Formats: sequence, C-alpha cells, structure tokens
Amino acid sequence: MHILICEFMDEQAVDRLRASHTVVYEPGLVDDAPGLLQKAALADALVVRNRTQVRGALLDALGRCRIVARLGVGLDNIDVAACEARGLVVIPATGANALSVAEYVIATAMLLLRGGYASTASVAAGHWPRAALSQGRELAGKTLGLVGFGHIGQLTARLAKAMGMQVIAHDAFMAADAPVYGQSGVRCVDLDELVVLADVVSLHVPLVDSTRGLFDASRLGRMKSGAVLINTARGGVVDELALAAALKGGALGGAAIDVFETEPLPASPHWQGCPNLVLTPHIAGVTSESNERVSHLIADQLLKALA
Repeated sequence: MHILICEFMDEQAVDRLRASHTVVYEPGLVDDAPGLLQKAALADALVVRNRTQVRGALLDALGRCRIVARLGVGLDNIDVAACEARGLVVIPATGANALSVAEYVIATAMLLLRGGYASTASVAAGHWPRAALSQGRELAGKTLGLVGFGHIGQLTARLAKAMGMQVIAHDAFMAADAPVYGQSGVRCVDLDELVVLADVVSLHVPLVDSTRGLFDASRLGRMKSGAVLINTARGGVVDELALAAALKGGALGGAAIDVFETEPLPASPHWQGCPNLVLTPHIAGVTSESNERVSHLIADQLLKALA
C-alpha cells in the first residue's frame, strides 16, 4: 500500500510503516499545495497533523485513499462527514498527547499566577525587583475551571488536584450526572458559574458552531478579577482582540494561548504590549515523548487497517 505523510512524524514510526508499505514522508509537503494534490492521488492512506486541510480539492484528489490518519485528536481540519461519505476511515490519535497538554496547562498556570519568571535580564543587569515581584500567587488552594471534560480535561484535573487545587468543570457534551465527575472528585457546574468562580480557566473543547467565539468580550468580562485564561483547544474559541483588551485593561491576570484563529499566526499587533501573556505555536500537545506516542499509535492503527 502507498502511504503519504505530509507533516512531521517520529522517524522510527515511519520506518515501521516502510517495512511493510511504500511510504512517501515529506513533512514540508503541507506547504506545497500543488505537490500535495499530485501525490495525494497515489495514496492509499494519508497521514496529517493539524495544518493539512482534508476537504475540498485535497479530498477530491484522494481517489484511491482508504484512510486518513490524524497525528493528534482535533478533527476540525478534516471534513469527517465528507470522508465517511466517500468510504474513508478517519483515525485520530486519541489520548496519546493528553499528558503533554495537561502538563502545559499546569506549568503555564503556575508561571502566570506567580508572575516572577521574566526578571532574568533585569536581575542580570544589576537590578533587584524583589518588592515588585513579591506579590505572586500560589497554585495550591486556587480553583481550576475546565471547559470541556474529556480525556485531556480529566487528566488535567488529576494533576491540578495533586497540586492542591479545587477543580470544577463544565462540558456541554456530557451529562451533568456523568459518573466521571464523582470519580474524579470534580464538581460539575454550568459555564456561567465556572467563569465567575475559577482562578484559572482552561479550555478543552472542539471548534464547532456552539463553541466558536465562546469566550468573547462579554464572557471574558465576567471572569474573576485577576483570573488566568489558558487555551490549548482551538483558536476560534476565544476572541483574540477581546482577550488582548482585557489583559491590557487589567481585568485578567494573564493568559497562555497556544492556538490561534489563523495558523501559522501572522504579525498580530493586538498582542503587543499585553502583560503576563504567553504565546506558543500550537505545541501544548507536542513533546518528544508525545510525538513518539502519537506516531506509534497511528503506525499501529495503519498497519492493522491496511493488513
């Protein structure tokens, strides 16, 4: 079988696929639309991450394809319904990068609440901003609000509770009496209550019509004074301009944003001058270890499906 991989994948997992099938591995092919369309026509299986848009012209080019495998969990870059209508099986790497995302949430929450880790240049230059940086906050005793309580949200809750946090959660796709809440020691609340109570709000929802713009100026304005927002879900869930304004106006205590409406993120003047802001290029779920787990899980699934 012919496997086309157009974004980065662990090399050992690629070699496992090569042992049984013809593999074209070109991590930069995602940025070469004509080349991608040409090579897609030969593929029995296509392997992507989050940047390849499996819809429209690319979907039309996959004439002999049987499988679309996603090196990650979000499927908003794949027209799943259209794939299924054409008989294509869509395989996500469910759960394989959950720990990386959960650790990112806890790490950035600690960094933003403490607020003292950007002083290296100042201290090295002979300044001593001890008084200015002595009002940082501890993570223990704070309330974490999880918007979305799937696998990643549940693992984040476990890490947060180990750090002494109280955890509340809201999931519009899960029943309020779902056993997992009690099993996790997490209180289920509605979204309005979560926004008001949480010191740290972490987003773990897919980008669908009901979540697009979920955290707009109105909802951001209802967040607890000094609260921190962390988005590792999808960029369209948060109104970037409204968030930048809330940070500059002092309504929020900080934000960590790993995902954006447009990726790669173009020059964005609205983010300039925002205090206590962490911007990262969609890497919350990508570590050396998670890349291995995700890649080998997909390799396992592909080998099984193509056998």
